[in-house]
Amino acid sequence: MSTRYERYASEIEELICGGVLRTGARLPSVREASATQRLSRSTVFQAYYLLEARGLIEARPRSGYYVRPRALSAPAATKISQTEEPFSGDKIDNLVIDLIRSSGMPKFVPLGSAFPSPLLCPLPQLARHLWNGMRDLDPWRVAEDLVPGNEALRRQIQLRYGLSGMAVDPDEIILTCGAMESLNLCLQAVTCPGDVVAVESPTFYPALRAIERLKLRALEIPTHPRDGVDVDALALALRRHRIKACWFMPTFQNPLGSLMPHDSRVELVALLARRGIPLIEHDVCGELYFNDRRPLPAKLYDRHGLILHCGSFSECLAPGYRVGWVAGGRFAREIEQLRLLQTLSPAIPSVAAIASYLAKDRFDRHLRRMRATLAGYKAAAIDAVREFFPHATRAASPEGGYFLWLQLPRSVDALALHQLALARNITLAPGHIFSTDRRFTHCVRINFGHGADPRFTSALRTVGELVKQISTN
Repeated sequence: MSTRYERYASEIEELICGGVLRTGARLPSVREASATQRLSRSTVFQAYYLLEARGLIEARPRSGYYVRPRALSAPAATKISQTEEPFSGDKIDNLVIDLIRSSGMPKFVPLGSAFPSPLLCPLPQLARHLWNGMRDLDPWRVAEDLVPGNEALRRQIQLRYGLSGMAVDPDEIILTCGAMESLNLCLQAVTCPGDVVAVESPTFYPALRAIERLKLRALEIPTHPRDGVDVDALALALRRHRIKACWFMPTFQNPLGSLMPHDSRVELVALLARRGIPLIEHDVCGELYFNDRRPLPAKLYDRHGLILHCGSFSECLAPGYRVGWVAGGRFAREIEQLRLLQTLSPAIPSVAAIASYLAKDRFDRHLRRMRATLAGYKAAAIDAVREFFPHATRAASPEGGYFLWLQLPRSVDALALHQLALARNITLAPGHIFSTDRRFTHCVRINFGHGADPRFTSALRTVGELVKQISTN
């Protein structure tokens, strides 16, 4: 059942979406709304805060609240998933598997891929380090590197943390078989079957799958396409539910591409620390920023060992090498034991190659080049969306990463769009897979990390034309 402030917010949202309240229109003051609607001022404030979080209105100092220009909005409600919900069905799993398979076939333009083009990464240089590393490998390293992982690579990761101002002990860092293993191990370390885990909405599809597989329950928290998870909504959810852990991507979130502001990160960490709730911080695109410096991870503000920071080299350096890590805070030893019991260690050759590359090559120069290239791809993708898609299409402009989240006209079924695009050798990631209750059926995630593909712009033109056809039928 919705609260009074949620109902009032929904009434205003209908007026905005229906064009009754146009861009720039001033909303009634809190005092006026309280008197005319017979609501407390606190209720009106909460409604306005919720509309702000959805990107529909903005506060102007000493002036009041005004309707914002049309922009992406965050989802409106939280809901705990249950095992009987349609998310657990084979259709969604099969959709994701087909998407992964087709995105790897050369005949498809991989707008639906979860990874940037491997051509952006220094694979020839890594191959040389792979050869040299295995040629010079001390045979005893094979056994010694099982716990907690290759020391040279862990120290290189520690150095990367240091560049962000974080003093992380290398013994806290456990190497894993990619970020997905890190995230799954973290979930196992901090939860038990039946526990509630807060996730963003929309969220990373494998997060929902992992939560279901471990017999946990997902609680979706409204998340803004520009500013990330709504901390106020999370605080409200914490009062209503017994949340055992959070799984968030504060930096260049998948699928939204959102970047949580600094103050919101500090507020998030403090909120969870007061309640002793662990945060699994999924941070695989942090190095792919378009501004002057890397966004600081939430872990920087952790004073209690509650943040489990998960990273990977797959997105920014070595796709296919499957090397990730977790700085596990107070849970590091339990994570290490879980990893030993499940996979022992990541592949020794991959780890040795990356450790050698980081120590001897120019990783930061590669990153600068990759970031500049992705920024150019993003600009081209946004220009194409503006030119070829209906005017009602709404898109954020991410400050890093390689994902573009599109809200299409509500008459468009993204799954039908995906099927039509697939028939034209184009993959898309339909919004259906990013939530437990299919609330994003008119949204798609676009991967602009393959912008060098000569078919990229024409593929976006084709998708835009398909959207127009569906929306007019």
